[in-house]
Amino acid sequence: MPFYEKGPVRIHYEERGSGFPLMVIPGGGLNSTIAGLDATHPFNALKEFSNAFRCIGADLRNAPSGQSSGPLEADRPWDSFTDDHIGLMDHLGIKKFMVLGYCIGQPFIWNLIKRAGDRVVAAVLTQPSGHRPEMPTQFYDRNMEGWGPEFVKKRPECTMEQVSGFLKKMYLANPDFVFTVSRDFVKNCQTPILVLPDDIPPHPFKVAMEVAMLAPNSQVSLYPWKDTPDKVPLAVRHIRMFLESNRPAVAAAEQQRAAAD
Repeated sequence: MPFYEKGPVRIHYEERGSGFPLMVIPGGGLNSTIAGLDATHPFNALKEFSNAFRCIGADLRNAPSGQSSGPLEADRPWDSFTDDHIGLMDHLGIKKFMVLGYCIGQPFIWNLIKRAGDRVVAAVLTQPSGHRPEMPTQFYDRNMEGWGPEFVKKRPECTMEQVSGFLKKMYLANPDFVFTVSRDFVKNCQTPILVLPDDIPPHPFKVAMEVAMLAPNSQVSLYPWKDTPDKVPLAVRHIRMFLESNRPAVAAAEQQRAAAD
């Protein structure tokens, strides 16, 4: 498997298929890995859409079960991950792309759009995570119990005190909505968005629907869409249609010519 390296950052990534680029951000919070797509996700977008798109996925920086590593940037946690996402696209020579993110992919995607909105052609928010007022510290608490100790075990030069500072900045400094952008930002965002809501503690239905109502170019899938196995293919079909309809016309024409040859 290839790696993208920039200074002290080393990102393990995988590519499948060809065509217009589609970045796939696995879920699992700070334990987000390519391997998790098969293990814990309702479908594996890296495989599912590789017959029509150039799908690119990566292990998140410092996911204990992954192969990516880098500094723990406590003063800019969300932006450090976005650096990796943008850096990987730059490394691959990709200017414009679509993105599909599960779970933690929602705040990542919004931060991507905030920082590189001219490059993100369309986005799919799959079972998106967000702030739940009745459980305001759930992400901090879960990561202090799960991700943090495993990370420190793998990186003994880091301390739980540093982990705590990182998580406080990430989840408690702006404890609202999708963490990385405001409601006004979403309301003014022209990027086409498809939302596939969920409703478990880390994936609040209310936030998913608020995003869908605010974003001017949004769509919403059926809900619930993964409570029974027969519904998942319908949701995947909706995603495919959304991606194909938002793929730039030039890229689509080139792919059709390549298929004809």
